[in-house]
Amino acid sequence: CLSALGRHDEALVLRREIYANWVAMDGAADDIVLAGGNLSSALMKVGRFAEAKTLLRDEMLPMARQSLGPTHGLYMDTEEWLVQALCMDPNATRDDLREAETIMQDVLQRRRRVFGPAHPSTAWCEGELA
Repeated sequence: CLSALGRHDEALVLRREIYANWVAMDGAADDIVLAGGNLSSALMKVGRFAEAKTLLRDEMLPMARQSLGPTHGLYMDTEEWLVQALCMDPNATRDDLREAETIMQDVLQRRRRVFGPAHPSTAWCEGELA
């Protein structure tokens, strides 16, 4: 609700708290990943792209890879969130955009292999790569 009302800073405070609580409770990996995804989105909405990229790269991706594995849908979602942070950053460099492309190509190959070419997440990934 807060984000929909344009109160992104307030939403960010709550998203930080929710993520911290899941981590402190040693919650299930999928719950932590979802809370972290919401936090990264909130960070991007207030223009904190560097912080979102750090959260995704340094905390979420390693934890999701270890707990869920590289073919799990939420792991691939986490990679796609990093791609969004890389591409939406107004200060993105060509290297950032190349990294985003490389990640999306890899995710697309895994989505095709795991879910098939007709799956909605595969089709979405194809559209994002374009």
